[in-house]
Amino acid sequence: QVQVVEGGGGLVPTGGSLRLSCVVSGYTSIVSWFRQAPGKERTFVATIKSTGITHYADSVNDRFTISRDNAKNTVFLQMNNLKPEDTAVYYCAAESGLLGGHEVRREYEYKYWGQGTQVTVSS
Repeated sequence: QVQVVEGGGGLVPTGGSLRLSCVVSGYTSIVSWFRQAPGKERTFVATIKSTGITHYADSVNDRFTISRDNAKNTVFLQMNNLKPEDTAVYYCAAESGLLGGHEVRREYEYKYWGQGTQVTVSS
């Protein structure tokens, strides 16, 4: 059974930075981050495959970086130049199957989810 545990959320001012972590136990081929703002649907943020290939949502492409430390079974999301619109609960999701570039953006493709971590950016 794969378990997913996020951490690293918090409150930061506009322009600040945060690094989220996602510890995944068990084998997975893809780990992604999604986020859900208040009153909105959950949306794709970034993904990293076991090959190292990454994908980003356009809204974060030049500000967020996803990376992984295989020795620690951990995926990181470095978030820089944060904006109030980045405020959301951030979820880590993992999948052991193969997903294409479009499929990784669909939350229903993922079998394993963490509990979420709150990120709040003050204006």
